[in-house]
Amino acid sequence: AGSGKTRVVTGKIAYLIEEKNVSPYRILAITFTNKAAKEMKDRVASQLGRNIDGMWISTFHAMCVRILRSDIHYLGYDKNFAIYDGADQKTLMKECMKELNLRKDMYNPYGLLSRISAWKNEGTDPDSAMKDNFGDFHGRQTAEAYRLYEKKKRENNALDFDDLLVKTV
Repeated sequence: AGSGKTRVVTGKIAYLIEEKNVSPYRILAITFTNKAAKEMKDRVASQLGRNIDGMWISTFHAMCVRILRSDIHYLGYDKNFAIYDGADQKTLMKECMKELNLRKDMYNPYGLLSRISAWKNEGTDPDSAMKDNFGDFHGRQTAEAYRLYEKKKRENNALDFDDLLVKTV
């Protein structure tokens, strides 16, 4: 914090647009937080003295949502997909646990969701998770919960935060 990263990046964006005649719509600026993205947008708009709403200045997740809203139909989803937050995920996982008769004393929604998130970020789909963990009872049950969780999300035309990144890739 305070090292001048945002100042340097916004200065570079303004320079590219004003001095090098780069179209503002050919520039992508990514940051990690909504607060930082807003600050970057505000500074660029101030430096250019104009509205920059169409520019690609955002967080990773916001950029992915923008891409997916345009192109997710290629993956078999409707562009008006829902984005599940942590509470939505927990509710859905509880449904999956009930449907699979998973004992609450052996499994909890957060633990299952954490393992599913790790699998997604490793590039492991539900079928691969099942194959890789078939010989381990707990692992197999977790993979089955992953499979059902993904099925139910698709039926609901919904994505979770991991999906935003993974499906964009």
